[in-house]
Amino acid sequence: MMEKFFLLALFGIAMAHFEGVVVVYLRKALGIIDAQSNRDVLKKIPKRYIFIEKTREAATILMLVIVALLVGKTWLDMMIVFLWTFAFWDLFYYLSLYLLIKWPSNFTTIDVLFLIPRPWIAPVWVPIGISSITIIIITILLTLKSIFDYI
Repeated sequence: MMEKFFLLALFGIAMAHFEGVVVVYLRKALGIIDAQSNRDVLKKIPKRYIFIEKTREAATILMLVIVALLVGKTWLDMMIVFLWTFAFWDLFYYLSLYLLIKWPSNFTTIDVLFLIPRPWIAPVWVPIGISSITIIIITILLTLKSIFDYI
């Protein structure tokens, strides 16, 4: 079981880097300065591009749901798989952006977390913290399950 979750984490990390690269190109194409907050830029982006970005977000969530449906055995298992993969994707998305363009500059940088159904705006420490806590809790639960299954 641990191998499955290791591979799911790798999938989430790879997906995060892929999305990070897409966002770097998007920022460059739209003339967004690397240090600029996404919240400030949101007002400047044409509505057509906001719609396109929403479809990318929807596709991302759909991919994570499909992986959970394919890998999970029960609804609870599917939810855990989704949250685990989502947490790695979200956490490493910010790491990828930082490694590529040194953004965000710190944990208090304001970001547009999602556009669906309307913009979710918060400092980047919020998704980083939630993803980190999710990974820790699921790791503890998996470890306890392994111990009890062993006994």
